[in-house]
Amino acid sequence: MAMVCSSAGFDLTPIDARKRAEMAQGLSAEVRHVLFEHGTEPPFCGGLLYEKEDGVFVCALCSLPLFRSTAKFESGTGWPSFREPYAPDHIREIRDASHGMVRTEIRCARCDSHLGHVFPDGPAPTGLRYCLNSAALRFEKAT
Repeated sequence: MAMVCSSAGFDLTPIDARKRAEMAQGLSAEVRHVLFEHGTEPPFCGGLLYEKEDGVFVCALCSLPLFRSTAKFESGTGWPSFREPYAPDHIREIRDASHGMVRTEIRCARCDSHLGHVFPDGPAPTGLRYCLNSAALRFEKAT
């Protein structure tokens, strides 16, 4: 399979089920629940909610850069929130009609892991609030 590159130059070639299972072996039960079963961690409990250092938030499974720390803002919702993704094609949007409401789920474009949801109630300039589970992310501090 030929490599698929993102607009930011990262490999977006889909990861097959075998490789995905192999990558998940060292993950905690909570992280696996969020990524693979579309789980949600309780509000105000995620380890990255108060992360304020300079760096990049990457996918907990495949390490694709998802959000820059400069796009993070305090939404008051209890989950890490961002104005915009690292690159638009690093996030996939899926219509989510679960739990008696219609929302837009966001997934990692490379490994298809559940990340959270995006809502149209964020700050300018995008007006979007990407609401993420800390368990779906890993923070890589700028060097």
